[in-house]
Amino acid sequence: MDYGVNFDQNDKPNFPLQTSPRALTGFVVSHAHLDHTGALPIYQISGSKPVFGTLMTKVITEVMLKDFLKLSAAHIPYEWVEVKKTMESFTAVEYGQEFEIGPFKVRLDDAGHIPGSAMITVGTDKGVVTYTGDINLTETKLSKRAEIEKLKDTSVVVMETTYGTFRHLERPKVEDEFVNAVKEVVEGGGTVLVPAFSLSRSQEVMAVLAEKNFPYPVYFDGMIRELTRMMLENRQFVNRYDVLSKAFETFQPVRGWEDRHKVWRERGVIVASAGMLKGGPSVYYFKRIEDNPRNAIFLVSYQGERTPGRRLLEMGKFDEQSKLLKARLQMFDFSSHAGKDQLLEILRAVPNLQKVVLVHGSEQSVQGFGQLAKEQLGVEVVGPENGQDIPLWS
Repeated sequence: MDYGVNFDQNDKPNFPLQTSPRALTGFVVSHAHLDHTGALPIYQISGSKPVFGTLMTKVITEVMLKDFLKLSAAHIPYEWVEVKKTMESFTAVEYGQEFEIGPFKVRLDDAGHIPGSAMITVGTDKGVVTYTGDINLTETKLSKRAEIEKLKDTSVVVMETTYGTFRHLERPKVEDEFVNAVKEVVEGGGTVLVPAFSLSRSQEVMAVLAEKNFPYPVYFDGMIRELTRMMLENRQFVNRYDVLSKAFETFQPVRGWEDRHKVWRERGVIVASAGMLKGGPSVYYFKRIEDNPRNAIFLVSYQGERTPGRRLLEMGKFDEQSKLLKARLQMFDFSSHAGKDQLLEILRAVPNLQKVVLVHGSEQSVQGFGQLAKEQLGVEVVGPENGQDIPLWS
């Protein structure tokens, strides 16, 4: 269930542990973000392994893998032929459709994280396991809340803990504060840069501005255009197709360097990848607007440790050599991950819960939420080490 890649402080990919291809029957993918899909082609090098996920996940995974290969080819143990084999081996399945992989019966249900994201429920001869993938109970412009009512037969939950010790603000309040702040900057003669992940966060921000009938120019740059088009072509996976479609039709794509040189001089909003300012066009725009206090950088994505976005929040500087930022800096909580209260709500929706395995979070988050879950639910909680074998049933 998922096979992704993370990045070190030098932005080089870290690949996960590997096992013998003979021990693997196939893969099920929860969603298309690289930290859940980026290593899939490794198991297509010496053979072919089936991959399953939703149609939305399938089409976006291909784009993400191609872009990853283009940007990081020197550090990746596979080539284009393995990406091609991965996509040829990828079978799209619908939410609620039960299918079999070897002896296992598998079902995907909406996880509410991004369009096409899924919880993966696996039936075995000993019991039922659900892997949440990245999950969210807050309805957003892109996604409905996760279908946790489908977890009635589950006894073991493998759960993400990205925000296991954090309580999110109410989404309507965040949206209003964001739009009002953007208007304030633009009406004061400034430009707003919104660094955002190309997949999902950028579309969410654009949809919010479109729904609020934002009256000033909005530009979007990077892979955002292609990924938005794919979402609109698969409208069954988009919660508010109307406002995303309105954003795509109303706002202006940046089509090259000639446009790029112009738009940062305009009074308006630029939504650009990458979300942590580690690369992409957002860095170009940042360098052009950072010295003017009329301008603003509004962060809307998670800022990983030692990234430029995190350094801005902690030090007010892009890096150690940079001067202090003069433009306005503000963070808005547009997270598509459940916070600690929602994670507890998910577990409470599992009437036969026996064990919880916590993954996809910092050590502090896993330990903090694990203690909370033990105290409030009285179930066994495991925060495994990398590579640790976990007996799911005693």
